[in-house]
Amino acid sequence: MKRLISKSLTIPRLGFGTFRMPGDGCQAVVESAIDVGYRHIDTAAMYDNEASVGRALVASGIARSELFVTTKVWHDQLEPTALLKSFDKSLLKLGLEYVDLYMVHWPSASMDMAALMKTLGSLRDSGRIRELGVCNFNMPMLRTAIDELGASVAAVQVEYHPFLDQTRLLTFLRERNIPLVAYAPLAQGRAATDPTLMQIGAKHDVSAAQVAIAWLLDQDGVIAIPKAQRAESQKANLEALAVKLDDEDRQAIASLAKDQRFVQPPFAPDWDAK
Repeated sequence: MKRLISKSLTIPRLGFGTFRMPGDGCQAVVESAIDVGYRHIDTAAMYDNEASVGRALVASGIARSELFVTTKVWHDQLEPTALLKSFDKSLLKLGLEYVDLYMVHWPSASMDMAALMKTLGSLRDSGRIRELGVCNFNMPMLRTAIDELGASVAAVQVEYHPFLDQTRLLTFLRERNIPLVAYAPLAQGRAATDPTLMQIGAKHDVSAAQVAIAWLLDQDGVIAIPKAQRAESQKANLEALAVKLDDEDRQAIASLAKDQRFVQPPFAPDWDAK
């Protein structure tokens, strides 16, 4: 498994997402993912599956030091006291002594950025999280947190796939040696049937979905966390690590419309803010 280094972390470049896998059923799916080779597991308080993920980690028999675990705090729990309580609940459900990466799941219009980053920093200093990160922050929020407040952000997670341009964000993060973690890397299943990706896949004898993942991992500083319930799909996503795209492939993908955002809840920030 290829890995990226950020702060104190060594992060597997292909992780396993668990969004929309609530309840006990998630345990067997995560056990399968670990069994086929995943070592980076992404969950969140909002997913309602941290306990199942925790049980799967134990059942795997894999040493804790070999597993990379991310969880997240929901946007209505960003006040310092609420955040600390939410973290305690997450850690208890996971059954872990620490998480590798603890992230703000979504920003809140009412959040106190300085207090938020200070609280996350206190969790890192206590050793209960190895590093902190943020998800779904727009550019002004990132500049405030990282450049103005000096927060030690180890990763930024956002929607990213062949149909959404993230050039501005990638440039910002690369200048600061911070990796981008791509969620919805298959555009919620749309990549699997895209004609351009299918044509490239046929050329390499792989699927369109594998092409989409390979395209993300072909880029410096990008990590992908696709989800897959079936073992066959989990294995196929892992096999995308071996797909080698050429310049012709990259040009074809670059020609795709890059303005399609599929995750847009009512509380999302202004993505176009400068």
